[in-house]
Amino acid sequence: MTQALLLIDVQNDYFPGGNMELVGMDEAAKNARAVLERFRADDRPVFFVQHLSQRPGATFFVPGTPGVEINDAVTPREDEPVITKHFPNAFRQTELLAVLREAGIDELVICGAMTQMCIDATTRAAFDLGYGCTVAEDACATRDLTHNGEVVPARQVQAAFMAALAMPYASIRETGMLLAGDGRA
Repeated sequence: MTQALLLIDVQNDYFPGGNMELVGMDEAAKNARAVLERFRADDRPVFFVQHLSQRPGATFFVPGTPGVEINDAVTPREDEPVITKHFPNAFRQTELLAVLREAGIDELVICGAMTQMCIDATTRAAFDLGYGCTVAEDACATRDLTHNGEVVPARQVQAAFMAALAMPYASIRETGMLLAGDGRA
């Protein structure tokens, strides 16, 4: 089995001062960096996903702005592919599936943002495409949401989506658990 790391939308607009700041993004990026360093040390494949907004009136991930750039916490190396996407599901209208198949990948460790959007959509799609998935829950971030006038705190959004992904879409692990053993998720 060949496992790869998929880093989704760890972009400047999600960090403090960005146009769509997420709760705990700095900590999530620190954890994503630790997982990235382990994959690099083990010479395992790493793939980055970068969202470029195409929606009229978009306020974040706008092409040509600093906010769309992948954050320095997880800067891709020249030999690490960056897949551009325009939808929450990183497989939709991208070359991600072809790139993963060409590399012989059958397992994914997924981290990044936003939990309830791109992490959820991509993990479910990957599972449906036959990939074994592990989500590094503390290497993902989200934000407070509002529904019917009620604020749902980010920690509850995170917990709800991780609980939903845990059956049957993915193994949900903390970064420490991923790094503790032999490095495999």
